Amino acid sequence: MEWDVKQVRALPDYQLQVELLNGRQGHFDLKPFLHLPSLRALRDPDYFSQVGILLGAVTWPDGQDIAPDTLVAKLVETQPLIGAA
Repeated sequence: MEWDVKQVRALPDYQLQVELLNGRQGHFDLKPFLHLPSLRALRDPDYFSQVGILLGAVTWPDGQDIAPDTLVAKLVETQPLIGAA
């Protein structure tokens, strides 16, 4: 799918580095969403760093996730590294 996540990595300041299956890459800023009750646990940097992928979506161990359409809409694209596979 257009929004299936291939790789995700937690960065400082509640940023995520994301690569989608379709080749798009970029950063997603989670700070604007940390006020939401369902995402408050992500304010803990240790917990935030436990980000993963489940069924193509960005998720955390206790079930928090980012809606795929939100991820795609707010992804700030970056260029892939030369020679990156």
